[in-house]
Amino acid sequence: MKLSEQDVSAFAAYLRGEEKSPATVEKYRREAAGFVRWLAGRELSRELGRAYKDLLSQGRSPAGVNGALAALNRLFAFLGLPEYRLRAVKTQRRIFRDEARELNEEEYRRLLSAAGARKNERLRLAMEAICSAGIRVGELRYFTVEAARLGRAEVTCKGKSRTVFLPAKLQRSLLRYAKAQRITAGPIFVTRSGRPLDRSNIWRDMKSLCREAGVAEEKVFPHNLRHLFARAYYRLERDIVRLADILGHASVNTTRIYTMESGYVHRRQLERMRLVI
Repeated sequence: MKLSEQDVSAFAAYLRGEEKSPATVEKYRREAAGFVRWLAGRELSRELGRAYKDLLSQGRSPAGVNGALAALNRLFAFLGLPEYRLRAVKTQRRIFRDEARELNEEEYRRLLSAAGARKNERLRLAMEAICSAGIRVGELRYFTVEAARLGRAEVTCKGKSRTVFLPAKLQRSLLRYAKAQRITAGPIFVTRSGRPLDRSNIWRDMKSLCREAGVAEEKVFPHNLRHLFARAYYRLERDIVRLADILGHASVNTTRIYTMESGYVHRRQLERMRLVI
């Protein structure tokens, strides 16, 4: 069988029909398209599949290779070719977070202060909403005037629905902002044209705060606020199953990634054990 760009397009359309996130659809489409270009019209075979896997391994981390293989395996399943499935690269589960990318609470507060100094109330409030409720940036559209009044939002993402509760202080801030912007119903976080904010809007605005806030650029992106929520919640409750439900994760293994501490925390714990005489 020969794979074509038409197969890739059909695959992407299938993923959209499965209500996968736009980021997932694009990643899987890109990986599938790269594989098809590499085949260059050759018929698909197990040998070529393994050769492509070896090629990926030369330029990517094990996690990056496995991400690409997950996309290709999904493509093979879609095409009815499960026999071409490629085995993932075996890796040891990471137990420490990369300190260079870990956003802490002090840095988060500096970002809020920088947004406030710029009088960008929308950005400051969006960051507070993501971090205090643990939502995905794409779920901000469910934070409506009605939800702010009720104190909870009904969020649907990746084919699953869950209830997200809003802290009382966030409720009041959202309603004050909506009133000031003359938003009487529907989404609170909107552009000047009235469209809901998307990931790129908030990502760009957050990046612009780095220098003023004194926070490394690699730490500043919307999803890192969700990770900060997860770590703060887990430190208080130590209940990873409930946290998985709150975050809307299908697997607790995903939640474990969110709650990983940095190596610095582990080193501090070793020192407190005082086992070196």
